[in-house]
Amino acid sequence: MEKAEEIKGAACPPGDVAMQLAALQKMTMTELKEKFRELYGQPPRSHNKPYLQKRLAFRVQELAEGGLSETALAKIAELGAKLPERWKRRHSPTPSTSEPERDSRLPAAGSVLTRIYQGRKHRVAVRDDCFIYGGKEFKSLSAIAKRVTGTAWNGFLFFGIQARSGAKK
Repeated sequence: MEKAEEIKGAACPPGDVAMQLAALQKMTMTELKEKFRELYGQPPRSHNKPYLQKRLAFRVQELAEGGLSETALAKIAELGAKLPERWKRRHSPTPSTSEPERDSRLPAAGSVLTRIYQGRKHRVAVRDDCFIYGGKEFKSLSAIAKRVTGTAWNGFLFFGIQARSGAKK
């Protein structure tokens, strides 16, 4: 029987891509996030396990096989400014070690978001790294929306920062 370390992918030889790919399927979320940080040089923004497994599988193969073809890289260079910034960062030759950028949809730090829900006014203070609601810190607007309503909500929609897609303007 294989050691637990080998199954998790920690002891996989760099050339054994198939073994590393199989190990991704057995990793926990914590291990996947750690592996993502190791391979991409930044923490993942997603908390979706299948998505992280796919991104990591791509990166393992990319590192083993040499990345995108010259044709694909030429097309990316040709498109230049038309590409979203996040695509350019994803295909940069060296992983970024800087902190992930702040979500551009968020209002500036120091702003106060207000929402009236079921006749009660709810105020949220926006900080650089968190939100303050009811004297407590929250990492996301969605967590506050859930606290207010008791059900899962998209925080941007709940506080009116982002319109529902397909909604009439």
